[in-house]
Amino acid sequence: MPKLKVMIASSEAIPFIKTGGLADVAGSLPIYLKKFNVEAFVVIPKYRDIDFKDCYLENVLPTMCVRMGSGEEWCSVFKTVYKGVDFYFIEHHNFFSREGLYHDNAFNDYQDNAWRFGFFSMAALQLCRDLKLDVDVVHVNDWQTAAIPAYIKTWHWSNELGRAASLLTIHNANYQGIYNSATTYDYLGLGWNNYSPDTFEDHGNINLLKGGIFFSDVVTTVSPTYAREIASPYGGHGMAPYLQNKTTSFFGILNGIDEDVWNPVKDKFLSANFSAEHMAGKKICKRELQKSFLLEQDENVALIGAIGRFVDQKGYHFIASIIDYLMNNMNMQFVILGTGDKGLESFFGDLPKRYPGRVGSYIGYNNELSHLIEAGADMFVMPSLFEPCGLNQMYSLKYGTIPIVHATGGLEDTVENYNEQTGEGTGFKFYDATSSALYNTIGWAISVYYDHPDRFKTMQLRGMKIDNSWEKSAKEYIKAYELAISNKRNYDDMCRL
Repeated sequence: MPKLKVMIASSEAIPFIKTGGLADVAGSLPIYLKKFNVEAFVVIPKYRDIDFKDCYLENVLPTMCVRMGSGEEWCSVFKTVYKGVDFYFIEHHNFFSREGLYHDNAFNDYQDNAWRFGFFSMAALQLCRDLKLDVDVVHVNDWQTAAIPAYIKTWHWSNELGRAASLLTIHNANYQGIYNSATTYDYLGLGWNNYSPDTFEDHGNINLLKGGIFFSDVVTTVSPTYAREIASPYGGHGMAPYLQNKTTSFFGILNGIDEDVWNPVKDKFLSANFSAEHMAGKKICKRELQKSFLLEQDENVALIGAIGRFVDQKGYHFIASIIDYLMNNMNMQFVILGTGDKGLESFFGDLPKRYPGRVGSYIGYNNELSHLIEAGADMFVMPSLFEPCGLNQMYSLKYGTIPIVHATGGLEDTVENYNEQTGEGTGFKFYDATSSALYNTIGWAISVYYDHPDRFKTMQLRGMKIDNSWEKSAKEYIKAYELAISNKRNYDDMCRL
């Protein structure tokens, strides 16, 4: 069987630039695809904030002309290799040499985002043509690259790129790339014949994600439960009917975790490593975590951690509303690392002053501390209103840190609720998105921690043995690529009739 060739087009990818889980998928998946005879490469923008100090960066196309709907853009293409995978970077100073990826530091969206990522989408295809990178499947991600399937079927149908199948992965259906069509549509060159309620038109605006859903040969999302949620009438942020139209060509594939990076056995950020067979290192990590956050040194107290972006979706306002009750009524410590909403940053940043020795906070992002929280905490809380997949609950399982989660999306798929009768389970779930439900579930988890320590330890060990690796997910993506190729072949046959 000939080697499958896949281009992954993404607006971000680890280890170069990251704002969310999209970067983890784009950077990790191709590494594991290689293990199954799939030749994958990644294309992302060359942002100003990418640090290439540890990479050899080659300028493979000093000048590249990208034809858009209302003119030409000129850019450069650079390349580096990371873990055996080729990464290409599109350099366009006007579009990408600015602060942030999608918005400025005040979280104001850039008004030319449709232009920026429409250009990037076409540039990714032009790169394939100019470098003669023959691909079988183009794997696009979210609204930023959702125009690519349309470009393949409208602009490139008569050349070598026209045979490529397309797969669109939706990482968060809440973000759809909705912009003013009057100022952007001609530039994008998607064709006014494709500006309809079934394709790119959305109440007089352009909706890039919706058009991508229509033109893609297969659409996936990042967990089976999230797929069901966004295809339901009330869970798809308006996308449900268009996803339903994809029938069996829309489904969820659970994200994996990179066990070369997130693994307590070999985690380079920990002062002591550990495994399910040898757990002593976890106690050392707990002491180190308490020391780092200026908490009282007590290996027996229940310590709960949280990491994430302070945005409405993540549910940190629930934690803020109950933290005083938790501190006053429960014997526990709490640490949180995150950034985002300025009000929540101020609130969580002030908590250590109010509860010295019991609460610690770090406002911002710190990769080393993230690993230490996952390793040193006893429990990890994720109260997300919705969660397409989530990664921290899987990191927590791997590190023997019991997840406390809202039963939604990927959290529902990856955490088995504790059973009081049998002691089975890997975590604690709450089903109502309310502060009281979160409070009661944290209390439930803490009671098991103190009153049933043997059961708690059994849950830890059970979670550490679960296979949430990318190898498992990569196999599912290969099946999805094969389906996309089959669907594209059927589409081409219909076009010839």
